[in-house]
Amino acid sequence: MREYLLTLCVTAAVTYLLTGPVRKFAIVAGAMPEIRARDVHREPTPRLGGIAMFFGLCAGLLVADHLGSLNEVFVRSNEPRALLSGAALIWLIGVLDDKFEIDALIKLGGQMIAAGVMVMQGLTILWLPVPGIGTVAVTQWQGTLLTVALVVVTINAVNFVDGLDGLAAGMVCIAAAAFFMYAYRIWYSYGIEAAAPATLFAAILMGMCLGFLPHNMHPARIFMGDSGSMLIGLVLAAGAISVTGQIDPDNMELFAGGSERSAVHQMVPVYIPLLMPLTIIAIPAADLVLAIVRRTWRGQSPFAADRGHLHHRLLEVGHSHSRAVLIMYFWSALIGFGALAYSVNSASMWIVLSVVFLSAIGLVLLLLPRFTPRAPRWAEGFVPPRYRSRRSAVDAPDNAGQEPSEQECPEDGPTPVAAAVAGVNGATALGARSRSGKGRKVRI
Repeated sequence: MREYLLTLCVTAAVTYLLTGPVRKFAIVAGAMPEIRARDVHREPTPRLGGIAMFFGLCAGLLVADHLGSLNEVFVRSNEPRALLSGAALIWLIGVLDDKFEIDALIKLGGQMIAAGVMVMQGLTILWLPVPGIGTVAVTQWQGTLLTVALVVVTINAVNFVDGLDGLAAGMVCIAAAAFFMYAYRIWYSYGIEAAAPATLFAAILMGMCLGFLPHNMHPARIFMGDSGSMLIGLVLAAGAISVTGQIDPDNMELFAGGSERSAVHQMVPVYIPLLMPLTIIAIPAADLVLAIVRRTWRGQSPFAADRGHLHHRLLEVGHSHSRAVLIMYFWSALIGFGALAYSVNSASMWIVLSVVFLSAIGLVLLLLPRFTPRAPRWAEGFVPPRYRSRRSAVDAPDNAGQEPSEQECPEDGPTPVAAAVAGVNGATALGARSRSGKGRKVRI
């Protein structure tokens, strides 16, 4: 465990320290797109944060290669090299998209090629544990199709949810933490070394997200862009493929006590979330499916951007930016760690009741703006604006610091003295603004 923590900390440190210089590079390179209709932020913000995350990934793999027990992962398996190859390819495509806005179909083709590169180097699904049946071997082309599909779906699920400051990095970090516990339990509790690569991938992924989050929390100083969202989606998918499709359930037969079919059946609570990594990132996956259905129903391309994502709907309901992100964190943690608890002890009713109770709390949080108390009119001057009635806020706005209305201004315009004073004040304010540099929207 100490070696995993060291790898996580090194990855987080490298990502954190490089994000600042990468931000300056993104500003100089012009990777700052104009504000679009679907964007939530109000000022141009640099992207290319995936550059720092990629070098954090490389640093984590390099450190792990020089640590005692983790070095055996590189000796006995080619999966770390396969991950690095696929990650480098998808990262380059993301960098080009952050700078030049490449076509969506080109990105989709690049995602499939990156998945194919990992398949060619051995990171692929070899068999599937099916409940009640046992291990089902898949042919080479079936394993390739399943692997490519899983990688593409996971990448786009993470990419679709990257719409608020800190949302994608935080949700993937929560998913990686739950995934790390899954893989670590299979390796050390059952003595299966084939789960070691997936455990390492999850630890590195947590480090990448934790190192980037301080720069990406609201208000974000930099966005990860497609170079970051597609990268962390690929790493998460690679870990799921490694631990699900390459661990032979025969190795668990002694521990499960029975035949291979019995072993697989008893390990269903563990394998189902691993076989379906979308269970861990269920919120992004649901957002992906809803977006495809919504856009197809309207006659649009599934890749056409809009403001119908789940986080946009939370903002429309009345949640603040930070509260919407925390609500998404809550649901991701509930689903991910609920599946983890169920895999450890699926016979406990307390786990089911706890999940149901927390789900009820989550529903209350979703509808919280509708339950916001409103102060009576006589007390509205003593409470924050959000507790005042909407009608009062519209009918009686605060006139302090506002320009006079048209009815208050003379029809012939200001007097010469007033115009002269205004001109002097305006020139003084403009000179102070230019000297202080506060007129710039982006600080390097």
